[in-house]
Amino acid sequence: MSKIETPRPIRGTQDMLGEAALRFGHVVETFDRVRRLYGFGRVEVPVFEPTAVFARSLGETTDVVSKEMYSFEDRGGDSVTLRPEFTAGLCRAYLTEGWQQHIPLKIATHGPLFRYERPQKGRYRQFHQLDAEVIGSAEPLADVELLALGDQLLRELGVSEGVTLTLNTLGDAETRDAWRAALVAHFEKHRGELSEDSLDRLTKNPLRILDSKDPRDRPVADSAPEIDAFLSTDAGAFFETVIRGLEAAGIAWTRNARLVRGLDYYRHTAFEFVTDRLGAQGTVIGGGRYDGLIEALGGPPTPAVGWAAGIERLAMLIDAPERERIDVAVVPMGEAAQGVATAILADLRRAGIAADMAYKGNMKKRMQKADASGALWAVIIGDDEVAKGEVALKHLSDQTQRWVRIGALVETLKA
Repeated sequence: MSKIETPRPIRGTQDMLGEAALRFGHVVETFDRVRRLYGFGRVEVPVFEPTAVFARSLGETTDVVSKEMYSFEDRGGDSVTLRPEFTAGLCRAYLTEGWQQHIPLKIATHGPLFRYERPQKGRYRQFHQLDAEVIGSAEPLADVELLALGDQLLRELGVSEGVTLTLNTLGDAETRDAWRAALVAHFEKHRGELSEDSLDRLTKNPLRILDSKDPRDRPVADSAPEIDAFLSTDAGAFFETVIRGLEAAGIAWTRNARLVRGLDYYRHTAFEFVTDRLGAQGTVIGGGRYDGLIEALGGPPTPAVGWAAGIERLAMLIDAPERERIDVAVVPMGEAAQGVATAILADLRRAGIAADMAYKGNMKKRMQKADASGALWAVIIGDDEVAKGEVALKHLSDQTQRWVRIGALVETLKA
């Protein structure tokens, strides 16, 4: 009989155990704690959606839609897509689940996303993000609150040192239309100097030329007109309010006039928290205001702003968390003791005391496992202890030992 070969994991996916899982969990736990401080409620949305949700939100011509989405026909013949980002699904839920009654809606979520792209450091085909959104508020203070949430998350994770908040305005619709026309005119004059990708973007998505990484495009992009010359009075006032709010909250920022979002539904604030500690992939939180997206999905005009952060990238930046430890290791010796130990374990855990027990082994091996677990106490039970209704409670650091009645064990450990 031939040996069955175990399939390898799919490229761009990851299995986590030990420190990797602890880092990941610490990022998620910190996010959940901080988002509660800001009043952002936890929500869940499906891992897959009708393909149209993402095609409309990300734009039919973007690389994500044309090259990177995991899309397939289900058995009913419908085209569905594994979510490549959160915002579109959240906006779809806002429209279909009656969430409009809760505006302004402050929501947060986290989980896996899927994009078919070349795996590299901190980037996977199944990756994970944190996400926070404010839907239904046109006020610039919503932008400030989201930026403050991101800033505090980085501080609580201990990674704010060396991370810079970069900020730009994309203006309102009037501003954007005027700026876009000026950019197209500028790039048309320099067609011969642009890369093939940028020539393609010139007709589909000209703002994206500004953040091109191709060295051929940089001189043309760097000499392009900046948005400030086209800012309407309202758009300028909006950006100024955001800046004043950040200063009032004590959040440092720097202007990046080349920070853009290519799709037309983006408005006003665009931002990234960036670091040089991850090589070329330097953005740890990115987002902005997308006042036109819900309308693009078939809903009424609805202002909204949000951000997403890569859990894997944040996990790479944080200090290694302390390994998880139990409080008590239960060490039974003999069949009678095994039954008592099972009851003691249940009592300890119900009382909120982390406890564990090796399933088998002699006294020496069980005590070695107790030491390796990092437990502070060992509860040792033999036939004599069972007969007396007590246990030996051993402090594993100083090796002191005393006898405690089984009925008083929980109270003794809590004290």
